Amino acid sequence: MQNAEALDGRQIEEFLKGSEGIGFSGESRAGTYKWVEQLLVTQEYGVQSKKLRGIIRQYACRITGLSLPQMTRLIRSYRQTGAVELKASRRRRFPCKYTDRDIALLAEVDGAHERLSGPATLHILKREHEQYGKAEYVRLAGISVSHIYNLRGTMKYRRQATVFEPTRPSVIHIGERRRPEPNGQPGFLRVDTVHQGDWEGEKGVYHINAVDAVTQYEAVGCVARINGETLKPVLEAMFHQFPFAIRGAHFDNGSEYINYAIDEMMKALMVEFTKSRACRSQDNALVEGKNGAIIRKLIGYGHIPARHAEQLQKFYTAHLNPYLNFHRPCGFATVSLDARGKRHTEYKAEDYATPWRKFKALPGAAAYLKPGISMASLDRIEAAMSDTESAKKMGAAKAKALRACKIESPYPPRVQPRG
Repeated sequence: MQNAEALDGRQIEEFLKGSEGIGFSGESRAGTYKWVEQLLVTQEYGVQSKKLRGIIRQYACRITGLSLPQMTRLIRSYRQTGAVELKASRRRRFPCKYTDRDIALLAEVDGAHERLSGPATLHILKREHEQYGKAEYVRLAGISVSHIYNLRGTMKYRRQATVFEPTRPSVIHIGERRRPEPNGQPGFLRVDTVHQGDWEGEKGVYHINAVDAVTQYEAVGCVARINGETLKPVLEAMFHQFPFAIRGAHFDNGSEYINYAIDEMMKALMVEFTKSRACRSQDNALVEGKNGAIIRKLIGYGHIPARHAEQLQKFYTAHLNPYLNFHRPCGFATVSLDARGKRHTEYKAEDYATPWRKFKALPGAAAYLKPGISMASLDRIEAAMSDTESAKKMGAAKAKALRACKIESPYPPRVQPRG
């Protein structure tokens, strides 16, 4: 506002009436005090009547935004000294006794002794000065125990004493962190877990998927909970479904597999125990692809309560696993190298075969079979029904199992066209 201090008494009264409910404030404290002083000088506050002085005081409060008691103090100062000025701060300040070097020495002592208690630290500081004659400890030798804690709480001390260390990974001597090398031999499995989700606080089942790295021979299991003791019997039953001996099993780094119970089982079965490497997402890519192409496609994403795990385990053993291994073809990639040595992966029509046929085509396949299992017995399982008949039988068993679990079909029914 320009020339706001030069208004006469009538104009000030009209302004107060017209600005009712409107708030004003000064840009700075010094500018506000300067304007109040100009107002009092221009209006000749000291010689005005009591009524006009009250109007001026109310006007000054309205323009500056100050309270009435604060304005009264400013006017009193003006009448005593003839000016309205900012008073210098008189806050009491104690002299700084301990320097930055002293704080650094305290941090050094605490770091060397791993931060002892206050009395113990004071004893060390005194010995450094009195017994060992170190002059730099002269001030710290006379410090009090309570002030040691005060210095430890300062920002300067924390900057000196704080030590940042990188996260140290915990070393778990279970399994070997490397990618398995089957070298064209069956029996090296990739294992992973698929969770069927939780619903309203109730846990869902866990599907266990194991796939052979060479033949893609597969076994699917189901458990209610994932821990070492629960997984042991299911994994043993899944390993038993493979016609060839299991030579190795590769897992991700989940605690359901990396534990002493599974480690003991692997040692008892004389199975090579490996786990995925850090930043190597393709170590378990084969079984991850099977999780989506088989379990999620056939079972879906709907919640299945954990109490139905045993029923699904029976369905997998009796119907799904035979269908997957004897009647569902898998793609086996042809990998070639170009002139620059870059790998090219290609899936050709002739590269598709069932896992059993892929195993049968291996050189000396019969030598990999477990005792008591023959090629002829497995051929009879394959010839018992056609691929489509096996798929229909598996689909009917799946629908029955899901109905028993009170789960609708994972895919919506197709709308039939009219007419």
